[in-house]
Amino acid sequence: MTYLRYAPDIERPTPDEQETIDGIIKGMTQQSQTVEKREHHAVRASHAKSSACVIGEMTVSEGLPSELAQGLFARPGTHKVAVRFAQGPGETLGDRVSTHRGMSIKVFGVPGDKLPGHDVDTQDFVLATGTTFPSGTAAGFLRDGTVIGKATGLPEGVKSAVAATARNLNRVLHAFGTESAMADFLGHPYSHPLADSYFSQAPMRFGDYVAKLGAVPASPAQHDLAEWRLDPHQDEDGFRHAAVDYFGGNDAVYELKAQLWADAERQPIEDASVDWPVTVSPYRTVATIRLPRQDAYSPERVRYFDEMMTFRPAHSLSEHRPLGSVMRARLQVYRALSDFRHRENGVTAENTASPEGIPA
Repeated sequence: MTYLRYAPDIERPTPDEQETIDGIIKGMTQQSQTVEKREHHAVRASHAKSSACVIGEMTVSEGLPSELAQGLFARPGTHKVAVRFAQGPGETLGDRVSTHRGMSIKVFGVPGDKLPGHDVDTQDFVLATGTTFPSGTAAGFLRDGTVIGKATGLPEGVKSAVAATARNLNRVLHAFGTESAMADFLGHPYSHPLADSYFSQAPMRFGDYVAKLGAVPASPAQHDLAEWRLDPHQDEDGFRHAAVDYFGGNDAVYELKAQLWADAERQPIEDASVDWPVTVSPYRTVATIRLPRQDAYSPERVRYFDEMMTFRPAHSLSEHRPLGSVMRARLQVYRALSDFRHRENGVTAENTASPEGIPA
């Protein structure tokens, strides 16, 4: 198979893109202010409620073909990682509001040329459930973010009802062999956090090539969770309790996979709402992430992960630069919202350079 090469001109920003990004930052900051007033604490503008905060190792596979042996994955070896699993909303809600989920990965010991402003040897991968980002572009991000922002002040019961409607739609669509990225975004199934797969949703530079990434559960214990479902009426923090219980007795293993860019029309760079067909280019394993059994929610570690540690697409090697409209927005939005949160809480943000300082 022939894969398309990366070049700077594969990105096509719109003339008004910066104005759009400024609007996203303004809207999401206002949303964060609303949440802070209610919770008396500034939380992450997305993926605020963590379910597990763990450390482990990522091993880059040996013998990768040249198109996969790129950037961080150019040489086999093992890196320490920190991983934060979380629920989607930018506020602390009960688990009846089951929306999309996040898996943020910080890889340590990664030398090489970095994006501007990133000065430590780490690489972050910020993943979420679903292979696409429903908004598609920065303009869509602003539009949908405005709707979500207006809903932030609504009672939790209303948000639960919206999630239930989206979840039921999701179920019907799956029965007919199709799906809706927006329905999953707003109404993800009550599945176990360690049974889900997580994706970059938007493309990134992959050395000489371009790819999307996915992290897929790979241990028998995780596969055994496929039919697990939370009863949110019994436990409003059930996803967290399930993840912590799992790590109390089991290791978690993920295969990190890359889907290379092979067709410019069927695999667009600028619209993250378009799924890249696996018939055009399949996901192929480039590394294995192993997260051993551990206390996944000790108070000291959770405070460090939730309050101090930062996970951003901008924490990247130049060879893994995020690409496309949504990701160009995220490069600025994540920083602005992180700065707001840390400033309001009087906390110094840490782009952690080493796993040695992470509390047990």
